[in-house]
Amino acid sequence: LTEKGPKVIEYNCRFGDPETQVVLALLESDLFTVMQAVTEERLSEAEVRFADGAAACVILASQGYPLAYEKGFEISMTEAVRPHLLFAGAKEKDGKLYTNGGRVLGVVARGKDLREALALAYGRVEQVSFTNEFYRRDIGKRALEA
Repeated sequence: LTEKGPKVIEYNCRFGDPETQVVLALLESDLFTVMQAVTEERLSEAEVRFADGAAACVILASQGYPLAYEKGFEISMTEAVRPHLLFAGAKEKDGKLYTNGGRVLGVVARGKDLREALALAYGRVEQVSFTNEFYRRDIGKRALEA
């Protein structure tokens, strides 16, 4: 945000971007159907529905990301949180998950508003752990203050 208003410095639209993952959490339409309509240049004919409310995504990263970080640490989690995780820098070996990158995983939650979505997301963060885990604690703070 600048004195002259908001300025775009980058577009985040890859499915690995937290900015995209949080929007997809609200998508009620079938993603494949929407993508197919885009490739066939008939998106205007497709029904694209989003849920009411808000979503939040908190990234669990390896300490030192995006510069230098260690990997290979086992990831522990409750079974209840697993469906709410988007894995990025993680790999499975012998039935266990290990860190394998800087941005390890995203923890996603939906709520009636941003405050509820953030509370759910941060509650789910507490259900995941690995050595050298790091995450921002200010996600959504400016939006809530506004």
